[in-house]
Formats: sequence, C-alpha cells, structure tokens
Amino acid sequence: MTSLASSPEDILRFLDACAQDGRGRILVTLVGISGTSPRALGAQMAVASDGEYIGSLSGGCIEAAIAKEALAALASASSRLARFGAGSPYIDIRLPCGAGIDLLFTPNPDSAAIADAISRLDSREPVSLEIKDDAVHVVEAKGATGWRHDAFVVTYTPRLRLALFGQGEELTATAQLAHAFGARIDAYSPSPRDIRTLRAKTIKADLLEFRSAEPRLSSDPWTAFVFLFHDRDWEEALIPWALQLPKFYIGALGSRHSHEKRREMLAGSGVSHDAIRSIRSPIGLVPSTRDPATLAASILAEVVQEFAVDSTLPFIRVVEGAASR
Repeated sequence: MTSLASSPEDILRFLDACAQDGRGRILVTLVGISGTSPRALGAQMAVASDGEYIGSLSGGCIEAAIAKEALAALASASSRLARFGAGSPYIDIRLPCGAGIDLLFTPNPDSAAIADAISRLDSREPVSLEIKDDAVHVVEAKGATGWRHDAFVVTYTPRLRLALFGQGEELTATAQLAHAFGARIDAYSPSPRDIRTLRAKTIKADLLEFRSAEPRLSSDPWTAFVFLFHDRDWEEALIPWALQLPKFYIGALGSRHSHEKRREMLAGSGVSHDAIRSIRSPIGLVPSTRDPATLAASILAEVVQEFAVDSTLPFIRVVEGAASR
C-alpha cells in the first residue's frame, strides 16, 4: 500500500523485503534526543546494503549522512550508537533546530523477529521489538516506546483503520483522502456508483443492500467509524450496531439540529445515553463546511488527532480507552 510518507510498518516491510532478496540491511532507531527534534523517540530508518533507504530522522537534513554511517556499521557487522547534531563529533553535520539525536544502528536485524512483527500487525495486534546490542526480539507490547533497562523497545500499533458508511462525494472523497494518507479503509454505500468509484481506486468497498443488514466487519481499538449519510434511515440500524463494537472514534455527519434528531431516534431505539454521548457530531475540525473535499480533510484531521494526540503514546492511550469501555 502506498501512503504519503513511510510508516513504521513500511520500514519493517522494507527490512523483510531486503532479507527475502538476500540484501544486507540495517535498522536505525532514534533512541535519544537533546533539545527539540522533528521526529519522536523511536522513529526509525532502514538502509539496504546497496544504499537504498526508507524513513527519515531529521526531515531531510542528515539522512544521507545517516545512510553512510549505516553502511559503515553494516560493513563492521556490529551495532553502534552515534550522535548527530549538537554534541556530535561530526562537526560538519548539524541539525537546523540545534538538537542532538542519538541513533542506534543494528545490522541485519533477525529476519524471523521482523516477519513475526509484521504478521502481528497484519492481524491487527500491537507488537514491540526489543533492541539490545546486536539482537532484535519480539516482546510483549505493554508500554510506550523507550528504554527498558539496557534495551530499547519500540512499540508498533496497527495502522489507522476507517470504517466509512455513507453515499455520494462525502463518502468517496473521505475514503480516497484517507487511503492516500495511508489508513486502511472499509467503505460501505447503498450506491453501486460509489462502489465502482472506490474499487477503481483499489479501495475496499462493499454495497449496502438493506438498511437492516449488518456488515461483516471485525473492528478493533484502532478503528474509527464515520457515518456520512444525509438520510438518517440508514443510521437507524448501523449506528447501534457500531456502538457495540471496539473502536476509538465514532462520528456522524450533520448539524447540531440533525444530531439532536439522531439522538432522539437512537434513544427511542433503546440505545443508552452514554453510548449516544460518545457519537461526535458535527464532525471535523473545520466548522460548517459544505464542500466534500474540505469536509474530507476536516474529518480526517479530527480522526488522526484523536488517534494519536501524542505520537509516542498511541498504544497506551488507545488500549486504555478500549479497556474502559
């Protein structure tokens, strides 16, 4: 899947592809920061023996130097810790922000551990990799990324997933933008035209044939439900169904007046007040927009903000939220 920028999962897949091709590879992990940094603790790059690399640790300032250091570490077949920026012995390599970053270079990380981590993410499970000396191991995902004694642990969470229900350009624009962002999309519409439009863009889309039919969808704490209907008849069965499933976000299109009507409908159907209060509406960070493209950007921004307010803590925040429901 192609996204706007490389994700942690993409870096693992690059390492796995290098192993499959018989290429040497090195994992570079940001393990220390002095001052401010454009990347969070635990950000990673992967460099292949032919110089190809994926990921970034400085926003483009020193990636070439990092790749060169990675190849030197690969040639020595031993891990190393190197500082770039403030406090670094490389006086000609500086970060514009004035920060110093510590990078851990791990040559040829265990291919079985990398494959295991990818398999767990594909199964929508969080996973952690423990990096210690020259070894990389899969460990229980039970906390945020950071140092644990003398090992550095990186926690990976499943890719953001959006379950979208609706019709028309509000649905297709939101699905296409979120797909380009890199989210996993499950779109549902009663319009065959919408389905054709999305499938032509290689986006997973299924037809809603009956208002009372519940889609075959297995959600998880990394799933957002977004309803983009102008006709509340489709929401009558779908929203109560979605409220019972694991998720971190649920929102529905409409004004405050239409949401009040939605609340009355759901209450009349026996949905609890607590469940009704969990529904976001109006949705999006841009108030009162009527343009489908702007609405799509507004909705995606709100969902992403909710998904990872602090990019170093999505696992703890989302899992604790799921446990409290």
